[in-house]
Amino acid sequence: MKKIGFLSFGHWSPAAQSQTRSAADALLQSIELAVAAEELGADGAFFRVHHFARQLGSPFPLLAAVGARTRRIEIGTAVIDLRYENPYYMAENAGAADLIAGGRLQLGVSRGSPEQVIEGWRYFGYSPEAGETDADMARRNVEAFLEVLRGEGFAQPNPQPMFPNPPGLLRVEPYSAGLRDRIWWGASSNATAIWTAQLGMNLQSSTLKHDESGEPFHIQQAAQIRAFRQAWKEAGHAREPRVSVSRSIFPIVDARDRAYFGGSGESRDQIGLLHGQTRAIFGRSYAAEPDVLVKQLAQDDAIAEADTLMLTVPNQLGVDYNAHVIESVLKHVAPALGWR
Repeated sequence: MKKIGFLSFGHWSPAAQSQTRSAADALLQSIELAVAAEELGADGAFFRVHHFARQLGSPFPLLAAVGARTRRIEIGTAVIDLRYENPYYMAENAGAADLIAGGRLQLGVSRGSPEQVIEGWRYFGYSPEAGETDADMARRNVEAFLEVLRGEGFAQPNPQPMFPNPPGLLRVEPYSAGLRDRIWWGASSNATAIWTAQLGMNLQSSTLKHDESGEPFHIQQAAQIRAFRQAWKEAGHAREPRVSVSRSIFPIVDARDRAYFGGSGESRDQIGLLHGQTRAIFGRSYAAEPDVLVKQLAQDDAIAEADTLMLTVPNQLGVDYNAHVIESVLKHVAPALGWR
């Protein structure tokens, strides 16, 4: 049994072929797709966060809106770039969104990906401290964020406050109990996955990672997941961790699917450079008739290792078509693989 959700980058474009032509379209359609996915029986609605781009940006209003419109489905991000975030204000936003959703937030955070602008986090008012890299800054921010989510008081109260204070040191409010256990880190290397486990965060592994062995992507990703689980065990955490992987999977079951993805051919892993210097491997996409997909996906070692699968969706094709893709996976593919 696996949890299966969707992951949307929330692109919008004024191009004639796009059904998502504005930021309003991207946001409102994201809410509607989450509602549709819940009705279909999917387990998660996840959103990518990019700044300075025609994609979903500020995540918490969207997460809160999805939480208010749904009742069961998990709601999350994959991922929020912590170079752009104040960990204390983020804890307030996350706590509020989680309370609105009734404790369904699954918040993916990380250092982020290559950006639209040079050092964009500086425009948001954040800079690495002396001797830090931007990656160090993101890790420092997540450590502060995790500490705040413990819910313990740390701030000295004003002796003459506007409103009465509870006794003792004050914490960030609103506080949502249990959210600390639902923070995920997006890791692109084995070492970062181990660090993620040591801090007690769940693991998100996407469709790219550092090429650390020259082996196929799914084999390297499976090894990363096993390294994470071993580090978690050695750290002695009380709860069981969760691990997600993301994939582009398109069952071809009708003429629309064939028109969009029938000519995709045999997809293969790709090799490239991440941040201009790190050799990275990018995982293949899957597009075929359901019986072919079942055979292909049964050989994906990383999906077998994970408990959660995020289906990346082409959101500019509209809510109806993306709901159709999700339904096709749930109906025609997942049962045959034992995911349902």
